[in-house]
Amino acid sequence: MTSPNTPQLIASCWTSAGNVAPLSKPENSPVPIEERVDAIATTGWAGLGLAHDDLLTIRDTIGFPELRRISDQAGLGHVEVELLSSWWDDSRSHEWRPQFDLLLDAAEALDASFIKVGTAMGEGLEDYTRFVAPLQQITKEAANRGTRIALEPMAFSMVDSIPHAADLMRSVDMPECGLVVDYWHVFRHGTTPEELAQKLTVDQIFGVELNDADAEVRGTLFEDTRDHRRLCGQGDQDVTGFITTLLDIGFHGPWGVEILSNAHRALPVREALAVAHSTALSCFPN
Repeated sequence: MTSPNTPQLIASCWTSAGNVAPLSKPENSPVPIEERVDAIATTGWAGLGLAHDDLLTIRDTIGFPELRRISDQAGLGHVEVELLSSWWDDSRSHEWRPQFDLLLDAAEALDASFIKVGTAMGEGLEDYTRFVAPLQQITKEAANRGTRIALEPMAFSMVDSIPHAADLMRSVDMPECGLVVDYWHVFRHGTTPEELAQKLTVDQIFGVELNDADAEVRGTLFEDTRDHRRLCGQGDQDVTGFITTLLDIGFHGPWGVEILSNAHRALPVREALAVAHSTALSCFPN
């Protein structure tokens, strides 16, 4: 039983995807979407995220209108869609443009809060000028379809930190372009709560992803994020402190929970969703 003061939690796409991981070929969840929606709804979540390959399958099977109907009927009022990369590179538009068109169609049909985008894996850049005009262009297109663009900085990518990304948002200067703040990437980059509070403004925060991690990185950063994330409160991150920092900035949800790990993928989806929800909820300050 939830109260009006219970935080609204969103099952980010990999949290509910079952035994599939980023860079799987394909990245489709083995769980039928109807079963997935039911499992999310019955374990207490307020919404869901869906990735490109799942959206492609959904479009070609039950269709986006039917997904909207069953998710609305299940009480899942918040939807997020992802992930677009290479959007700054015109030479690769033959790759990313069809993906963006699908994400736009899905976002419009599902009334998605935002389309999540990222940058390529590699060393973090010092100069983000190259991203400003392309971000403005895709944000304009998203706004024309009734949605927004949310950039997720990743510790192993070209835009590698929240402070850098917040500065980029100031250069883009469009209310429909903001950030997804994933605590794993904040933690692994070494960004402090004080830096978050100094750099982030509440209007920049479109989404948050809660999770936990061990102090020691296992494998590469990508392998660590894909295979070894921990449930909230079960690692070395200060999840409660992170939540408190965002509350102090003025963000009050909804809160995504993104769990990726070999252990999480090994569980039945309903069980994985239930434990991800309960552990995340336990980290909120009273």
